[in-house]
Amino acid sequence: MKLLLRFAGVACMALALIPWAAPQVPQAPQGHPPHQRPPGQDDADAPNGKPQEDEILKADHEKDLKDAAQLIDLAEQLKQELEKNDRHVLSISSLKKTEEIEKLAKRIHSRLVH
Repeated sequence: MKLLLRFAGVACMALALIPWAAPQVPQAPQGHPPHQRPPGQDDADAPNGKPQEDEILKADHEKDLKDAAQLIDLAEQLKQELEKNDRHVLSISSLKKTEEIEKLAKRIHSRLVH
């Protein structure tokens, strides 16, 4: 039971730190030019004229916000269930919520890292 509370707390703390997490850009070794695209392979533009990469990043950011909101909601539901249940009883729905929390956190993490 304490493990689940700790997990929910860590998940909430991780979400609180998401705005400060920034993807790290690898540095080119000294003496080597930074990675460049071959000539003729410029960024493809989306139909609205913006670079396609910008559109992808914007869509990923919106997905992250949606998943983070869902993660917070699940963590709050889990906390309420744990508070109202007996100390020695753990419901299946609580376990399913912890699994969904873990999946959401991993999904957000993978989008932030890549």
